[in-house]
Formats: sequence, C-alpha cells, structure tokens
Amino acid sequence: MRKITVASQNPVKLRAALAAFQQMFPGHGFEVAGASVPSGVPDQPMSIRQTQAGARNRAENARQAQPESDYWVGIEGGIEDSPLGMTCFARVHVLGRDGKTGLGQTAVFYLPREVAELVRGGLELGHADDLVFGRDNSKQANGAIGLLTDDLVDRKD
Repeated sequence: MRKITVASQNPVKLRAALAAFQQMFPGHGFEVAGASVPSGVPDQPMSIRQTQAGARNRAENARQAQPESDYWVGIEGGIEDSPLGMTCFARVHVLGRDGKTGLGQTAVFYLPREVAELVRGGLELGHADDLVFGRDNSKQANGAIGLLTDDLVDRKD
C-alpha cells in the first residue's frame, strides 16, 4: 500500500488528496496521513505566487516530516485581488518518491463583496466566510465554494 502524506491535519484536504490519487491510480491501494507543517507564507496568501509557494513549501516540509511516504502533497488556498473583484482558488504541489513533481490549481471563483472586504481588512477567508454566512469552522467542512454553491460543489471536490 502506498502512503500519501498531506501537509495538513484538515480532514477535507486529507479526503481530497486520497480521492484524487484513487481516481488517478485505480487499482492501487493508498493510505493517507496528515502532517502539521509550516507553509512559510501568511495564513491568508494574497496572490497566486504566495499560494504556490505555500503549497510547494508544505509539500517539501511534509517530506522532511515523514520521509517514509511515497507521496507528499501540499494544498494551499489563496486569493487574488483585482479591479474586477477578489478571486479564490487553491494550488496543489505533489512530490513523488520517484522525483516527479505534480502541480495543479482548482477552479477560480469570485468572492462576495462582504467577504472580500473582511479579507482586505485582514481576516483569513475561512473566518470571513463564517462571519458573513453565520457558520463555524466552515474551512474544515464545505468551505467558501460550498457556501456559495449551496453545497453543489464542496471544498473536497
């Protein structure tokens, strides 16, 4: 059985990584574990560049924390502000024992004005979502995308 270490203890990120590997490699068995490691970027990355750096740093730090794994996955959520509005996305960095590297990005979507204003004011996206939508710890559940799509798409997807 191949071991995946995800650079997070967030159950949504663990489930997402496992589901992705199972889809990409049907017929292979995987076990997934989380590792709390630093990203080296702010808690709320404010650009694509910061978000990618956070994902890469997390994957590399997970490899150092659990070198016996076969794959190390860094998932970092970030935002990008522009004159058109604030967008949200995640970047994914995967390292393999074989030396290969995989990079990816989720879909990009615009945040509601109220949420964007709170993030611009210094709140992390998850906390801003919780305030605007009256939730608690939504980032470990359906996340912004689930809140905005009435759970048609959730954070794991």
